Amino acid sequence: MRAAVVHLTKSDPVMAAIIKRVGACEIASREPTFETLARSITFQQLSGKAAGTIFGRLKKAVGRRFTPTAFLKLTADELRACGLSRQKIASLTDLAERTARREIQFHKLHGMEDEEIISLLSQARGVGVWTVQMFLIFALQRPNVMPLSDLGIRNAVRKAYNLPDLPKPAELAELSREWVPYCSFASWYLWRSLEGPAGI
Repeated sequence: MRAAVVHLTKSDPVMAAIIKRVGACEIASREPTFETLARSITFQQLSGKAAGTIFGRLKKAVGRRFTPTAFLKLTADELRACGLSRQKIASLTDLAERTARREIQFHKLHGMEDEEIISLLSQARGVGVWTVQMFLIFALQRPNVMPLSDLGIRNAVRKAYNLPDLPKPAELAELSREWVPYCSFASWYLWRSLEGPAGI
């Protein structure tokens, strides 16, 4: 982590100012498991408080071990009673079924490249590239992930670099070359510069 901060500080004076203002990098991590990705799906497009309540009910319904097999034992009515929408139920069920069939093996992800993981996990219903990128940063702790479509990061860049408009993904990709190989840390600092949520 120290190497990342040193690199970002030396390579980009704007990022250096953000780092000085935000302080120490404290990326909270979660285990790279089925439960973590299921949580991420549950939280999509919901406020943190509402999503937390729903996921808490889901965890209680699933039982002590949040596994695909335990999840798949729940009926649609039981899942709806947790507060899950029809779309979320379909997404979580598809992820659970793929994991139960061993198409997705979470314990093997550590040995895979970022792009391989994005390709694999985004095959599951409701799991897009952004969701997998958050999983890469906060669960697998990959150091060089740059979520080019993330609105928070684009807003932070517009503000920090005094841009007239939100940077397009291609413009952000060009700017982020200075941050390689620590784009994940740069992303965290950009989120924190807006004092917004960062995590999955």
